[in-house]
Amino acid sequence: MPARIPSWAWVSGLTVGAVAAVAVLAVQADQGPHPTATAAHTKTSAPAGAHHSAAPKKPAAPAVLPSASGTGRRIVYALGQKRVWLVDERNEPTRTFPVWPGTVSPDPGTYTISQRVPATKGSDGVQIEHILYFAGKSGVFIAFSNAVDGSSPPPVASGAKTGGIRTGKDDGAALWAFGEPRTKVDVVR
Repeated sequence: MPARIPSWAWVSGLTVGAVAAVAVLAVQADQGPHPTATAAHTKTSAPAGAHHSAAPKKPAAPAVLPSASGTGRRIVYALGQKRVWLVDERNEPTRTFPVWPGTVSPDPGTYTISQRVPATKGSDGVQIEHILYFAGKSGVFIAFSNAVDGSSPPPVASGAKTGGIRTGKDDGAALWAFGEPRTKVDVVR
């Protein structure tokens, strides 16, 4: 009569087999192709309040700096694209991000940051920070800012005049660090 194998030996054998299989797969994965960076890209941010899904998405190409948007170190605001670029002294964009404009937009042209306010309450009742005033139109001050809680602005009530150009929270911090007093702001269509 053959010797009987204890039940714990089967479990132990299965465990050893599973560990060996995982080790083989790990070695094969380590020997496979590895992605490498092929080019540096301008930092592009997602809109504030954007939710990330578990499924990977193909990254969008960075938005191209509009032509005829000035020269040198500046902030570029494209009205039609609802997008801002931070451009260094070499005329290279260092960051770009979408924005939510208010109901009153500045006319195309060149402006400068005239006033910086660390925080206040926006005309929509939301606590905002990193406020950079640079223009005025129709009796409304126009400024970049972001909501302290990172939210995007709600739809504006009919007839309300607002000049806030809201950014995402991280983008607002980057804009605040970049937008010193008298920093040039080029507004393009």
